[in-house]
Formats: sequence, structure tokens, C-alpha cells
Amino acid sequence: MAASSTLAARSLRRPPLWRFGCWAIALGVAAPILGVLANLALPGGGAIGHLVATTLPEILWNTAVIAVLVAAGTAAIGVAAAWLVTMCRFPGSRLLEGAMLLPIAMPAYIIGYAYTDFLAYAGPLQSTLRAAFGWRRGDYWFPDLHGLGGVGAMFVLVLYPYVYLLARAAFLEQSVCVLEAGRTLGSRPWRSFWRVGLPLARPAVAAGVALALMEALADFGTVQYFGLQTFTTAIYRTWFGMGDRVAAAQLASLLLGVVLALLVLERVSRGQARVHHTSRRYRPITRLALTGWRAAAATTACALPALLGFAVPVAILAWLHLVDGDDALGREFLGLAGNTLSLALAASILTGAAALVLGYGLRRARDAWTRGAIRFATMGYAIPGTVIAVGVVIWLGRFDNAVDALLRATVGASSGLLLSGSAVALLFAYLVRFLSVAVSAIDSGLGRITPSMDDAARTLGAAPTRVLARVHAPLMRGSVLTAITLVFVDVLKELPATLLVRPFNFDTLAVRVYSLASDERLAQAATSALAIVAVGLVPVAILTTMIRRSRTGGGS
Repeated sequence: MAASSTLAARSLRRPPLWRFGCWAIALGVAAPILGVLANLALPGGGAIGHLVATTLPEILWNTAVIAVLVAAGTAAIGVAAAWLVTMCRFPGSRLLEGAMLLPIAMPAYIIGYAYTDFLAYAGPLQSTLRAAFGWRRGDYWFPDLHGLGGVGAMFVLVLYPYVYLLARAAFLEQSVCVLEAGRTLGSRPWRSFWRVGLPLARPAVAAGVALALMEALADFGTVQYFGLQTFTTAIYRTWFGMGDRVAAAQLASLLLGVVLALLVLERVSRGQARVHHTSRRYRPITRLALTGWRAAAATTACALPALLGFAVPVAILAWLHLVDGDDALGREFLGLAGNTLSLALAASILTGAAALVLGYGLRRARDAWTRGAIRFATMGYAIPGTVIAVGVVIWLGRFDNAVDALLRATVGASSGLLLSGSAVALLFAYLVRFLSVAVSAIDSGLGRITPSMDDAARTLGAAPTRVLARVHAPLMRGSVLTAITLVFVDVLKELPATLLVRPFNFDTLAVRVYSLASDERLAQAATSALAIVAVGLVPVAILTTMIRRSRTGGGS
């Protein structure tokens, strides 16, 4: 006992290196965001006044409606599907548990292109219907995607996997013991879901919905293509159309405030409630076999999102490719795919490591300053990629200029641009943009581990880094893999920051899609879009299998 007390006291006297690491990462990542917020104190060029007098009410309404549609749609589909494939057996359940993730590899603007072309008045579906029934314009009703409902549906179809993936990891990490405790008290399976399973998974669900919201609110390509006025279109038009950088940054700051308010609202609604696994007993979940209409309903509920969010748009893109595909891509595919994969792999590892440090910092930090700095550093996901890219270029440009001036003054030599316009700058932009994705997954995984494990390890003299490596990491392998998967796939699809920050003559598959679609060559763009999906499928499939097998959440 005395030896343990001595070790614990010695451990407590060690410098809190994890806190220094958290502050270093948080300040570095927050620098571009702070650069955006600094424009709040500067006078704009009059663009803000023009927007307030003309389109701001429409911008606020459209943004609010899209946020409500995305939050409700992704939560409903993601949570229901995650619970069904994790807790139940029904026809196709093993296949669908992986197929539900496929839409995550489909950018929202690409699915918008595909459905608009397919469902247009001159598209194949309506043309076939008119030829079959002799209809003319005005003789029939057909849904119009160019509205808030259509855009919201596009976002939900490709963003629900954020909620599904995090909720599924949370359900997999739950022990059947806690669910059986509810069954012994008379709760039926669905009541156990509402009273036991869902509260345990609430942090993961909230994190997934927050990621989907930030992705939708920061999207530019989809809303621009459908002609909707939102914060992102206003930011781009103000920056590049009106030339008012300060006003654009002020709009970005307002968007950041909206997202921060949503996150705070969720935290306040949760209050002081916390859920942890307190039992050391753990047994894998035994799936409930569904039969009859319940099995048919479960299969339909899980198959429809995968079909509409992946299979149908892929079929449309494949048809466009066969009609008039991009023949030139064959000669350049290996180079574009290599650039895309190398960036995605490096960014996912870098971001995952940083998120692990910050997530553990959120768990251990008791002071509001440290927690506030970490939360603020993860707000980059709500800012359009172009704004982040400009902030990254500004800060790295200042660093390069300072190093160059120092070398000129000391040794009379010039260093030139060391980081600006390099792969390092691009990885930094990805880190700022997608850190929130990884931190949300890590934080939800850590939140399901009882603090008593930390206390026990610290009592035995283990340093915080050793507690993280030996205690927490094995218990949250699914959450770590989820974080890496999300970042990897997001980098595959990322476009605005890549366009502005990438090295000279360095293109990715997403850049190829954008350049072709901008020239209205949608059929040729379909070839590169299919390549993005194909490249993203392999890591998603591998990591999905690993997550399914890592049924942790308790002792051995």
C-alpha cells in the first residue's frame, strides 16, 4: 500500500505533458480559425449591409431548414439502421451492415449531379414515362429536386453514415449484460433500446449528427448547383464576387457561431448525465432473429438508404460513363489515385493521432480554458474549405517570410517558400478541416469508459499516456478505427481546400471531377466520380470488418 501511494504521489508530481500537447495542437489548429475571426474587428466593404438588406432572411431560412432536415433525417436513418444490424438477424443483415456505409464515399454534389440528370424533364426516366403513356408537359406531377426538400434529401442520403458508423460502434461496444438487466426488469427489446441502448449511445449519436450538420452547413458545391442561397454561397460570392474578404470572413464567423450554438445546446440538454459501463462482465451481443413482416420491414429499412444513396447514383454515373466517359483518365489514373490515396492516408493518421491527444485532454482536463481551447480547435469543420485554405496560406506564408528574413539577416541566403504550396500545407489544411470528425469519434468512445478505470490506473502510478495506451486504447479500438475511416473518406472527397493549397501540378480525383463538371462535361466527370467511389470502397470495407470484430467495451 505504501509503495502504491508513493508511486501515485510521484506520478501526480510529474509535469502534465499531455496538457502541453493539447495546447500545442489546439493553438496550431486554431490559428487559421482565429485568423478568420480576427476580421470581426475590421470594417467591411459594405457587402454585409447589402446582404442584410437583400438576401440575409432567405439565407437564414434556407440554412435553418437544411439543418433541421439533415439532423432529423440522419439521426432517424443512422440510429435505426445501426440498432437493427447490430442487435437483430434478418435476411441480408450481414451484407447490409457494410452496405449501409457505402454512401459515405459519395460526395453530395456528385449525387446531386446524378439524380438531377436522371430525373430531369429531358432525362431518361421522364422521357420513358412520356413515351410509354403519351404524356405531355403538365399532364403529370414529378418531384423537383431544385428546392429545400431535394437538397435536404441529397444531404441525408450521403451523410447518414456519419450517425450510423458512430452509433454502430457504440452499440457494438455495449455489453449484453446491461441490456439483459433491462430485460430482467420486464422491458421488451424495443423498450430496452429506448431506455438502455440509446442513452448509452447518445454521445456517439450526437457526435454523428453534429458532423452531418457541420458538413451540410459548410457545403458549397451542392447548394450552388441547386441554386440555393446559404451561408456558404454568400461567403463565396462575397469573397470572390464582391472582393470583400473581411465581409466574407465575418459571414464565416457567423456560421461558426451557429454551429457552436448547436453543439452547446446539445451539451446543455444532456446536462450532468453521464453513461458508463460499470460492470466488469462482458458478453458479446446475441442477435434477435426477426421473422415475417418484421424481417421484411428491417431489410427494407436498411436496404433503401444504401440503394438510394449509393447503388442508384453509381448506376447513373456508370451509364453516363458508358455513354461518353473520360477516355483521358486511363492514362492519368494511377497518378491521380496515388496522390489521392497518399494524402488521405497521411491525413487520416495525422488527424487520428491529434484527435486521440485532444480527446484524452477533454477527458482529463478540469479547467475551462483547456477544454474551451480544445473545443474551439475542432470548429474548423463548420468553415468552408476555401476560407480554411486562405487562413492556412496566410499563416504559413508569414512563417515562410519570417524564416526567409532570418536567414537573409544571418547568413545572407534565401530559403524561399518552405511550407506554402507544399504537401505539408495541404495536410495542415486537412487537419484543421477534419479534426472535429476524429475528435467526435474518439470523444464518444472515451465517454463510454467509466472514470473509475482512470482512477485505478493512476492509483497504481501509471502516467496519463500509459493509461491512454494500456487502458483506453484497447477498449475503444472501434472508435479509433471509426475516426480514421471518416477522415480518410472525407479527404478523398475534399475539394475547395485542395484546389487552393495543393502543390503546383498536383491534382486529385476530386479536382478532376470539379474541372470537368465546371465545363458542363458531366458524362466525363462521371468517370472520375466513379474512381473516387472505387478508391474509397476498399478502406471502408476493411475498416468496417475490423470495427465489427472489435467487440470491446468491458473486460475480457
